[in-house]
Amino acid sequence: MENCRIHKVKKLVSMLSTCVFPDKTKYPIDETMLHDGPPHPSNEGYAYAKRLIDTMNRAYAEEYGCNFTSIIPTNIYGPHDNFSIQNGHVIPGLIHKCYNAKRDNTPFTIWGSGTPLRQFIYSLDLAELSVWVMREYHSPEPITLSVDESTEVSIKDVAHAVAKGMDFKGEIIFDTTKADGQFKKVSIWGMLYEVDGWRIFSEPLKQLQTACNKKLRSFRPDYKFVSIEDGVAKVSLQFCSFFKYKPSSNNL
Repeated sequence: MENCRIHKVKKLVSMLSTCVFPDKTKYPIDETMLHDGPPHPSNEGYAYAKRLIDTMNRAYAEEYGCNFTSIIPTNIYGPHDNFSIQNGHVIPGLIHKCYNAKRDNTPFTIWGSGTPLRQFIYSLDLAELSVWVMREYHSPEPITLSVDESTEVSIKDVAHAVAKGMDFKGEIIFDTTKADGQFKKVSIWGMLYEVDGWRIFSEPLKQLQTACNKKLRSFRPDYKFVSIEDGVAKVSLQFCSFFKYKPSSNNL
């Protein structure tokens, strides 16, 4: 950040994550709550380091007039994701598991009841909005880049979207002998491997969060996010195209 000031960089956009928010707060969370209390102890160091980016953005703006800001994304999925079943993210992990079920003519089995709710943003939507922030959003205050609260989806909805995108006609089983994990949670980029992916269903209860995109909507009221159905279909197609050339890869 100091190098950006020294070399007169015109605009700097840094990426925060939802784990920077206080462990105990009200929901939905928004940008004004960033410093309202300590973060969850499990990611204290990471969260405080990220919070200081916000503090420094405002300090550099006040002291030097620098045009520095930050964005806060929620769960990201898209082409070229981590599709590993062992440590991948929720949607690509489900796609890989569905692929295996279709290949082996076995049921598509998902851990838990499928009722937990999540907010997912398609990676190309995030990329487009990040470019918009770079070009049009000129405030040191952070902005959350997230789908609307009303478009939260259940893991069951995601699983059915995956089955449709993969053209899977077999049986879909929700294994209720396995734990669901928290009912509502916003996954965050910096911790996806720790608290998301296939371990999401066996993690102990942590933060229950829903992100508010009211600020984003005040600037971009008509922005149309890619729906979970369309996004999953696109990623499924890309995954199958990739696997066509690497049929023996099990740990992408």
